[in-house]
Amino acid sequence: GVRMEVLKEKEEEEQREEEDLKALEISNDLQDMEMKVSVEQVCIPSNVPDFDWSSIDTSQLPSSYKTNSPKEKKLLHIADHFLQQYSHLCPDRKPLFLHPVNECGVEKFVSTTVRPTLLPYAELYHWGGCASFVSDYLTMEPLKCPITPPSSLYSPTTILKYQRGNCFDFSVLLCSMLIGAGYDAYCVHGYATREMCTLDETLELCPLLRKPQEVPKEEMKKKPSKYRVKPPPDLQSTFELQQKAKKKAESEAVLKNKEREEEKEVEKLRPDPLRGLRVHAWVLVLSGKREVPENFFINPFTGNSHSTTDERFLGIESVWNHRNYWVNMQDCGNGCKDLVFDLDDAIRWEIMLLRNNRPLQLFPDAKKVKELSVRDKDDVEKEEEDRSFDMPPSWVAPVQISPRDFETRCSQGKKLILYKQAKLEKWAPYLNGNGLVKRLTVYADSNCTEVVQVREWFKNREDMLDMREVNKQTQLTTEHFSPGHLFGLKAHTYLSLEAGTDRSMEFYNEARVDGLQKRVENANEMTEYFMGRDDFLHVRHVEFGKRGKKVHLADTRTDINARPIVQIKECFHRNLEKPADEDVAERIFLITEEMIHLTYHLKDKYITASKKDFFKASERDRKGNEIDMTLEMCITYQTGSSEKDKKLLQQYKLLQELTKEEKQLKQQVQQSEAEVLNILKTRENEETAIKLSVSIYNTERNGKRRQQYEAMKHKTEDKLLGQEQRDLDYLAPFLIRIGDREKMTKGQALCVRDECLSDFKQCLIDKANIIQARFEKAVEELQKKDQWFQENRSRLSAEEENDFLARRSEASFHVHVLALRLNREKQMAPQKYLALEEKLHKDPRLAPHLGHA
Repeated sequence: GVRMEVLKEKEEEEQREEEDLKALEISNDLQDMEMKVSVEQVCIPSNVPDFDWSSIDTSQLPSSYKTNSPKEKKLLHIADHFLQQYSHLCPDRKPLFLHPVNECGVEKFVSTTVRPTLLPYAELYHWGGCASFVSDYLTMEPLKCPITPPSSLYSPTTILKYQRGNCFDFSVLLCSMLIGAGYDAYCVHGYATREMCTLDETLELCPLLRKPQEVPKEEMKKKPSKYRVKPPPDLQSTFELQQKAKKKAESEAVLKNKEREEEKEVEKLRPDPLRGLRVHAWVLVLSGKREVPENFFINPFTGNSHSTTDERFLGIESVWNHRNYWVNMQDCGNGCKDLVFDLDDAIRWEIMLLRNNRPLQLFPDAKKVKELSVRDKDDVEKEEEDRSFDMPPSWVAPVQISPRDFETRCSQGKKLILYKQAKLEKWAPYLNGNGLVKRLTVYADSNCTEVVQVREWFKNREDMLDMREVNKQTQLTTEHFSPGHLFGLKAHTYLSLEAGTDRSMEFYNEARVDGLQKRVENANEMTEYFMGRDDFLHVRHVEFGKRGKKVHLADTRTDINARPIVQIKECFHRNLEKPADEDVAERIFLITEEMIHLTYHLKDKYITASKKDFFKASERDRKGNEIDMTLEMCITYQTGSSEKDKKLLQQYKLLQELTKEEKQLKQQVQQSEAEVLNILKTRENEETAIKLSVSIYNTERNGKRRQQYEAMKHKTEDKLLGQEQRDLDYLAPFLIRIGDREKMTKGQALCVRDECLSDFKQCLIDKANIIQARFEKAVEELQKKDQWFQENRSRLSAEEENDFLARRSEASFHVHVLALRLNREKQMAPQKYLALEEKLHKDPRLAPHLGHA
C-alpha cells in the first residue's frame, strides 16, 4: 500500500513537471512570436505613412501633462498593488493595461486619460455622428507589436492635433465624446480578428450597399363577423406554391454555401498564425442611458456598430471609463458571445476602485477566502480604504475642435476605403470644384477591374444636385435633387441629355402650380402623373406621330420640333360632390380619328360604367359649314337606364366644351415638351459651369460678407470708443478738489494720480469681494440641496427626483459661472491697474507735471 502511494505521488510529480514544461514551451513560443512580430512588424499596411511621435513639441502643454498630483500618485500606487494581486491570482493572464506613459513620458492611469466632452455640433450629440467623425478625422496607425498593448497612451488633445493614432487612441477619444453626449460608454482592451485590427475591409460589404432589413408589419386582427360574406376560394395550387418556396429556399442556400466557400478559400489563402492573440481596443456602449435598447460595440476604426456576440471580437481583458476600471473574469473561449456585461457583478467583473462601500471580492474560492481571514485585519482595512477613494479628475485639457477642422474631417480633406468589390472615396466640402463629397464605385469582380456602378454625392451646389447614380453597363444615369431647383426637379433618369431619348423626371409637386409629380417620356409617348389637383386629374398619357416642322411657343425659351399628337388620355379620381354617372373617370381624345371617348365612374352596386362616344367628323360638312347635331354623332351607354338620352342640346354643349379642352390640352402637351427641352438645356448649362453656394454665415469663405462684417465691427468699435472717451472722465472727481488746473504743481499731479489709482484699486477689491460672497453663498446653497436630497431620496418619486436633479444642475452651473468670474477678475485686476497707471502718465492734463515719474 505504501509503494502504491509512492508510485502515485511520483506519477503526479511527473505530470506536474510535464505540464510545467508545456507551459514553458508555450511561453517561449509566445516570446519568440513577439520577437518575430516586433522585428518583422507583421501586418502593418503599406499605405500608412510613418510618423515620428518623438519629434512632437510638448513644451506648450499644461503642467498636468508633465506631473502627477498627490491624488494621481496615490492612484498609481493602488493600481500597482491591484496589479500585484491580479498577477498572483491569475498568473496565466497577460498584464493589465493600467498606467502607460503619456506624450510627456509621465505615467497616467487610463481612466484619467478619458476626458468627457460635449462638442458644440448637433451631429456629435448622437453616437453615430461621434463614431463617423472619429473614424474619418483620424488616420489609423497599427500597433508596433500586434499581440501586446502599446507602452504609451497619448491625450485626446494631442491625437486630435496630429490626426492619427492607434486603436487605443481612437477608443479613448470616442469614449470621451460619447460620455460627454450622455452615453454609458467604456473603452475595451481585448482581442479581435486580423481584418478588424488592421482595418482591412476588403472582405466586408460596403455599408452603403447593404439593404435595410424589412420589418414585417403586424396586421390588425379583427374579430370575424358571423354575417360576413365568405371569401372566394383560393384557386392557386398549394403544390406549385410549395415548389416555388422550395426552389427559392434552395437558391438562397446555394448562395449562402457559395459565400461560405469563398470565405473559407480566403481563410485558407490567408491563414492568420496570430488569431486570438491580436490586441485591439474598441468601445462598449451599455443599454439604459440615452434610450439605448441593448448593449453594442463600436469599432472606432470604421465607426460601425456591432453586436456583442459578433464573431470578430475574440475576447476581453478589461474595460474602463472616467470613473473606474473593471477586469473581465469570465471565460472567453467562445469569444464575446457568452459574456455578461453586468459590471456590478463582482464575480464576473473585478472592479479596481470600490463603490458604495461594497465588500472586496477578489477570491471566488472558499479556500482563498479562508486565507484572507488569516491576514492581518489592519492590512485589509487599509487596502479597502485605498480602493474606495474617488477617481481623480482627468489630466487632459478641454477637447476642442474648430468649425473648419470639423468640416474638413479627413486628413488633407480626402479618404479612401476599399471594400469587397467596391471602393469608397470621401472629400471635404468645397475641396472639389463640382461639390463632390463622396463617391462609391462598385465592381463586378474581386480584383476591382470591371466597373458596374458609380454613385456620387454632392453638397452646396446651386443647381441643388444631391446624388448621381450611373450604371456603367446600361449607361443609365439617375440624378437626385434637393428642394429648390428652378423647375422643382426631384429626380432625373436618362440615357442621354439629347431630346427625344427615353427619360423619366420626378418633381416636387408641392412646388409646382400644376401639381406635376412625374413625367415619363420616349420617342412616341409621354405620360404625366399629378397629385393634389382641384380637377382630380392624376394621369395624362399622350401618343405622338412622326416629327414635323419647328414651332415656337410663347413663354418658352426654345423652339420645338412639333410632334403630331395622335391621342391624349386622361384619368381622374372620384369627385364625391358629383353623381358617379356624371363624374368622368377617363377621357380619350383620338385626334387623328376625331373622336372623343368618355368613361364615367362606377355607380354603387353596378359592375359597368356609363360611357359616351363623340364623333367630331360629322359635326361639319365637306365645305366646313356647321350642321345640326344628330343622334349618330353621339353614342351613349347609361347604366341603369334602357332608354337613350335624347337631349341633344346638352350633348351639343358638352361636345363644344370638349372641343375647347382638346385645344387647350394640345397647348399643354406642347408646353410640356418645351419644358423638357428647357430642363435639358438648363442641366447642360449647369454641368458646364458648376457653381457652389456659400452660406452668409460662413464668413471664412464668403469674402464679401466677411468684409461687410469687419467694416461694421470696426465702425461699431470706433463709435463705442469715442462715446466712452466723451462720456467718461475718470479724473474729474479728483481734479475738482484742486480748483485751478492751469496752476497745478508736480506734487498736486502726483497726489491726483495716487488718489485715482487708490480709488480704482479699492473698486477692484470691492468687486472681487462681492463675487466671492455670491460664490460662497451659492456653494452653501448647493451643499444644502445635496444634503436634503440624500436625506429624502428614498421618499421621492422618479418625477420629483428628475425635477430636483434638473434644478441642482442649474445651481451647479451657476456656481461654475461664479467661479470663472471670480478667477477672471483676480487675473485681470493687476492688468487693469497697470493699464490705468500707464493711461494717467499719458493724460495731457497730468503728463506735463509728472514727466518720467
